Amino acid sequence: MNKTDLTAIWDSQTISISSFPTVLITLLLAFAIGVFIFWVYKMNFRGVMYSQNYALSLVLLATITAPVVLCIKSSVALSMGMVGALSIVRFRTAVKDPLDTAYMFWSLTMGILVGAGQFFLAAVTAVGIAGLSFLLKFITSKPAETFLLVVRGESGVENDVSGLLRRIKNCRMKSKTLSGAGVELTYEIRLERQQDALINKILSLPGIQDATLVSYANETL
Repeated sequence: MNKTDLTAIWDSQTISISSFPTVLITLLLAFAIGVFIFWVYKMNFRGVMYSQNYALSLVLLATITAPVVLCIKSSVALSMGMVGALSIVRFRTAVKDPLDTAYMFWSLTMGILVGAGQFFLAAVTAVGIAGLSFLLKFITSKPAETFLLVVRGESGVENDVSGLLRRIKNCRMKSKTLSGAGVELTYEIRLERQQDALINKILSLPGIQDATLVSYANETL
Protein backbone atom coordinates (compact mmCIF):
# COMPACT_ATOMS: atom_id res chain seq x y z
CA MET A 1 0.00 0.00 0.00
CA ASN A 2 1.55 3.31 -1.08
CA LYS A 3 1.45 6.71 0.53
CA THR A 4 -1.47 7.90 -1.63
CA ASP A 5 -3.68 5.00 -0.51
CA LEU A 6 -2.90 5.65 3.16
CA THR A 7 -3.72 9.35 2.75
CA ALA A 8 -7.04 8.52 1.08
CA ILE A 9 -8.00 6.11 3.85
CA TRP A 10 -7.07 8.65 6.53
CA ASP A 11 -9.03 11.44 4.83
CA SER A 12 -12.13 9.26 4.42
CA GLN A 13 -12.04 8.20 8.07
CA THR A 14 -11.57 11.77 9.22
CA ILE A 15 -14.55 12.99 7.21
CA SER A 16 -16.84 10.16 8.26
CA ILE A 17 -15.93 10.22 11.94
CA SER A 18 -15.36 13.89 12.69
CA SER A 19 -17.26 15.99 10.20
CA PHE A 20 -17.60 19.66 11.05
CA PRO A 21 -21.34 19.59 11.99
CA THR A 22 -20.76 16.60 14.27
CA VAL A 23 -17.88 18.30 16.05
CA LEU A 24 -19.80 21.56 16.38
CA ILE A 25 -22.92 19.89 17.80
CA THR A 26 -20.83 17.79 20.19
CA LEU A 27 -18.96 20.82 21.50
CA LEU A 28 -22.13 22.88 21.94
CA LEU A 29 -23.95 20.10 23.79
CA ALA A 30 -20.95 19.39 26.02
CA PHE A 31 -20.59 23.10 26.76
CA ALA A 32 -24.30 23.41 27.58
CA ILE A 33 -24.19 20.47 29.98
CA GLY A 34 -20.98 21.85 31.50
CA VAL A 35 -22.71 25.17 32.17
CA PHE A 36 -25.60 23.25 33.73
CA ILE A 37 -23.17 21.43 36.05
CA PHE A 38 -21.54 24.78 36.86
CA TRP A 39 -24.95 26.17 37.89
CA VAL A 40 -25.80 23.12 40.00
CA TYR A 41 -22.44 23.31 41.76
CA LYS A 42 -22.85 27.01 42.48
CA MET A 43 -26.39 26.55 43.86
CA ASN A 44 -25.40 23.60 46.08
CA PHE A 45 -22.02 24.89 47.28
CA ARG A 46 -21.71 24.55 51.07
CA GLY A 47 -18.02 25.11 51.63
CA VAL A 48 -16.21 28.07 53.13
CA MET A 49 -14.50 29.60 50.10
CA TYR A 50 -16.17 29.41 46.69
CA SER A 51 -13.67 29.04 43.83
CA GLN A 52 -14.83 30.55 40.55
CA ASN A 53 -11.91 28.98 38.69
CA TYR A 54 -12.83 25.49 39.91
CA ALA A 55 -16.47 26.00 38.90
CA LEU A 56 -15.43 27.14 35.42
CA SER A 57 -13.12 24.12 35.11
CA LEU A 58 -16.21 21.90 35.31
CA VAL A 59 -17.45 23.48 32.08
CA LEU A 60 -14.10 22.99 30.38
CA LEU A 61 -13.76 19.37 31.54
CA ALA A 62 -16.99 18.37 29.82
CA THR A 63 -16.17 20.40 26.71
CA ILE A 64 -12.63 19.03 26.40
CA THR A 65 -13.53 15.39 27.08
CA ALA A 66 -16.27 15.22 24.45
CA PRO A 67 -14.09 15.75 21.33
CA VAL A 68 -11.45 13.39 22.70
CA VAL A 69 -14.02 10.58 22.95
CA LEU A 70 -15.41 11.57 19.55
CA CYS A 71 -11.94 11.16 18.09
CA ILE A 72 -11.03 7.80 19.61
CA LYS A 73 -14.35 5.96 19.72
CA SER A 74 -13.92 4.38 16.26
CA SER A 75 -10.18 3.70 16.36
CA VAL A 76 -8.65 1.23 18.78
CA ALA A 77 -5.11 2.19 17.83
CA LEU A 78 -5.79 5.89 18.33
CA SER A 79 -7.49 5.26 21.66
CA MET A 80 -4.48 3.32 22.93
CA GLY A 81 -2.17 6.12 21.87
CA MET A 82 -4.39 8.70 23.57
CA VAL A 83 -4.43 6.71 26.80
CA GLY A 84 -0.65 6.48 26.72
CA ALA A 85 -0.31 10.21 26.12
CA LEU A 86 -2.70 11.12 28.93
CA SER A 87 -1.04 8.72 31.37
CA ILE A 88 2.01 10.98 31.62
CA VAL A 89 -0.07 13.96 32.77
CA ARG A 90 0.20 14.72 36.48
CA PHE A 91 -2.20 17.03 38.30
CA ARG A 92 -0.79 18.78 41.35
CA THR A 93 -3.89 20.68 42.49
CA ALA A 94 -5.36 19.14 45.64
CA VAL A 95 -9.14 18.86 45.88
CA LYS A 96 -9.96 19.39 49.55
CA ASP A 97 -13.70 18.69 49.48
CA PRO A 98 -14.78 15.16 48.41
CA LEU A 99 -17.91 16.67 46.88
CA ASP A 100 -15.73 18.69 44.50
CA THR A 101 -14.21 15.42 43.28
CA ALA A 102 -17.70 14.06 42.64
CA TYR A 103 -18.53 17.09 40.50
CA MET A 104 -15.33 16.56 38.50
CA PHE A 105 -16.30 12.95 37.77
CA TRP A 106 -19.79 14.12 36.85
CA SER A 107 -18.40 16.62 34.34
CA LEU A 108 -16.02 14.04 32.84
CA THR A 109 -18.83 11.49 32.55
CA MET A 110 -21.04 13.96 30.70
CA GLY A 111 -18.21 14.72 28.28
CA ILE A 112 -17.71 11.01 27.61
CA LEU A 113 -21.43 10.41 27.01
CA VAL A 114 -21.78 13.38 24.67
CA GLY A 115 -18.61 12.45 22.78
CA ALA A 116 -19.92 8.89 22.38
CA GLY A 117 -23.14 10.22 20.90
CA GLN A 118 -25.32 9.15 23.84
CA PHE A 119 -27.20 12.45 23.94
CA PHE A 120 -30.41 11.12 25.52
CA LEU A 121 -28.50 9.24 28.22
CA ALA A 122 -26.38 12.33 28.90
CA ALA A 123 -29.47 14.53 29.29
CA VAL A 124 -31.24 12.07 31.59
CA THR A 125 -28.11 11.56 33.69
CA ALA A 126 -27.44 15.29 34.01
CA VAL A 127 -31.00 16.05 35.13
CA GLY A 128 -31.11 13.05 37.46
CA ILE A 129 -27.84 13.85 39.22
CA ALA A 130 -28.84 17.50 39.53
CA GLY A 131 -32.12 16.49 41.13
CA LEU A 132 -30.32 14.21 43.58
CA SER A 133 -27.89 17.01 44.45
CA PHE A 134 -30.71 19.38 45.36
CA LEU A 135 -32.47 16.61 47.27
CA LEU A 136 -29.37 15.84 49.32
CA LYS A 137 -28.91 19.52 50.09
CA PHE A 138 -32.51 19.71 51.27
CA ILE A 139 -32.48 16.64 53.53
CA THR A 140 -29.03 17.12 55.07
CA SER A 141 -28.51 19.69 57.77
CA LYS A 142 -25.53 21.97 58.06
CA PRO A 143 -22.80 20.18 60.01
CA ALA A 144 -21.72 21.53 63.37
CA GLU A 145 -18.65 23.74 63.38
CA THR A 146 -15.51 22.86 65.29
CA PHE A 147 -14.02 25.46 67.63
CA LEU A 148 -11.14 25.89 70.00
CA LEU A 149 -12.38 27.46 73.22
CA VAL A 150 -9.65 29.29 75.11
CA VAL A 151 -10.55 30.33 78.67
CA ARG A 152 -8.29 32.42 80.91
CA GLY A 153 -8.99 33.01 84.56
CA GLU A 154 -7.90 32.62 88.14
CA SER A 155 -6.70 29.32 89.53
CA GLY A 156 -9.58 27.07 90.51
CA VAL A 157 -12.02 28.01 87.73
CA GLU A 158 -11.51 24.70 85.93
CA ASN A 159 -14.27 22.91 87.80
CA ASP A 160 -16.83 25.62 87.03
CA VAL A 161 -15.90 25.72 83.35
CA SER A 162 -15.90 21.92 83.04
CA GLY A 163 -19.30 21.75 84.72
CA LEU A 164 -20.73 24.23 82.22
CA LEU A 165 -19.20 22.46 79.21
CA ARG A 166 -20.38 19.06 80.38
CA ARG A 167 -23.71 19.82 78.66
CA ILE A 168 -21.98 19.89 75.28
CA LYS A 169 -21.77 16.43 73.73
CA ASN A 170 -18.61 16.91 71.67
CA CYS A 171 -16.17 18.58 74.03
CA ARG A 172 -12.74 17.65 75.32
CA MET A 173 -9.85 19.45 76.97
CA LYS A 174 -6.74 19.82 74.85
CA SER A 175 -4.41 21.71 77.17
CA LYS A 176 -4.11 23.33 80.58
CA THR A 177 -1.46 25.97 81.32
CA LEU A 178 -0.73 27.22 84.85
CA SER A 179 1.17 30.44 85.49
CA GLY A 180 1.47 33.18 88.08
CA ALA A 181 -1.32 35.10 86.37
CA GLY A 182 -3.74 32.19 86.67
CA VAL A 183 -4.77 29.32 84.37
CA GLU A 184 -5.42 28.98 80.65
CA LEU A 185 -7.72 26.18 79.50
CA THR A 186 -8.11 25.07 75.89
CA TYR A 187 -11.09 22.92 74.83
CA GLU A 188 -12.06 21.43 71.50
CA ILE A 189 -15.82 21.65 71.03
CA ARG A 190 -18.44 21.32 68.33
CA LEU A 191 -21.37 23.72 68.16
CA GLU A 192 -24.23 24.14 65.71
CA ARG A 193 -25.47 27.45 67.07
CA GLN A 194 -25.57 29.78 70.10
CA GLN A 195 -21.84 30.46 70.17
CA ASP A 196 -22.41 33.91 71.68
CA ALA A 197 -24.61 32.47 74.43
CA LEU A 198 -21.88 30.03 75.46
CA ILE A 199 -19.26 32.79 75.65
CA ASN A 200 -21.58 34.96 77.76
CA LYS A 201 -22.23 32.09 80.19
CA ILE A 202 -18.52 31.42 80.61
CA LEU A 203 -17.73 35.10 81.16
CA SER A 204 -20.42 35.26 83.84
CA LEU A 205 -18.58 32.65 85.94
CA PRO A 206 -16.59 34.04 88.87
CA GLY A 207 -12.85 34.32 88.32
CA ILE A 208 -13.03 34.26 84.49
CA GLN A 209 -10.91 36.90 82.80
CA ASP A 210 -11.42 36.11 79.14
CA ALA A 211 -13.02 33.51 76.82
CA THR A 212 -12.39 33.13 73.08
CA LEU A 213 -13.85 30.86 70.40
CA VAL A 214 -11.58 30.12 67.43
CA SER A 215 -13.05 28.28 64.46
CA TYR A 216 -10.88 25.71 62.67
CA ALA A 217 -11.22 22.63 60.48
CA ASN A 218 -11.05 19.24 62.15
CA GLU A 219 -12.60 16.02 60.80
CA THR A 220 -11.84 13.74 63.73
CA LEU A 221 -13.89 15.20 66.55
